[in-house]
Amino acid sequence: MNLPPSLVSTTVHTYSGLLGWGPISFMKRADLEKSEHLKDDSFTIRCDILVIMDYRAEDLPEDTPAFVTVAPSDLHQHLADLLKTEKGADVVFEVGGHTFAAHRCVLAARSLVFSAELFGGMKEGDTAGVVRIDEMEAQVFKALLCFAYTDSLPVTEKEDEDVMCQHLLVAADRYNMERLKTICEERLCKYINGGSVTTILTLAEQHHCEGLKKACLSFLGSPANLRALLDSDGFDHLSRSCPSVIKNLIAMSALV
Repeated sequence: MNLPPSLVSTTVHTYSGLLGWGPISFMKRADLEKSEHLKDDSFTIRCDILVIMDYRAEDLPEDTPAFVTVAPSDLHQHLADLLKTEKGADVVFEVGGHTFAAHRCVLAARSLVFSAELFGGMKEGDTAGVVRIDEMEAQVFKALLCFAYTDSLPVTEKEDEDVMCQHLLVAADRYNMERLKTICEERLCKYINGGSVTTILTLAEQHHCEGLKKACLSFLGSPANLRALLDSDGFDHLSRSCPSVIKNLIAMSALV
């Protein structure tokens, strides 16, 4: 049976994900079986859907006035001040002739390696509470501390950013700080070029940075870039430091 179309004027209603009619509006099975709607063990459901493409602004519900403004989180700033003022510091790190005061609980919360070194079986430090860090530059450790307290990196001169990121990636891997490590990976991807690809690829291979390694191999996917590497001293360095990468490069060179 064809019914004539009809128009119904309604207001616009915004439905919530938690709003629904619920099972109370369902027809009971016994009532359905007794009704005229069930024929040959089947019935038809008609659904009319209206999609509103345009509506008036006055039809929309008004936003609730904001009587209270919530300030953005400033936890990072408070922790940065804690690091800067050294208030309550209970451990001192000696790195490259410089000393840095810090808080054991903060570092332990941010790094399982710090936690083991400061509280666990790997506990380090002399009777004065001084922990010596070898094979790391002072500025790199300072940036590592900044990230541990604020979850962000200090501002670095643009021309020094790639070198700092390389050193920080090594430090992040050493202290198992995965977020810092991936940030360094992401930034180093922007610095891949003919002069740096060997160093960055070696770094990626030695510290298990798959994303950074793929970015380097993508750069070397260009025949010109790959040929330049194969003809350079960097290839010999790569052969000695990361022989496993050579298989990838040989396979790529066969396609050039």
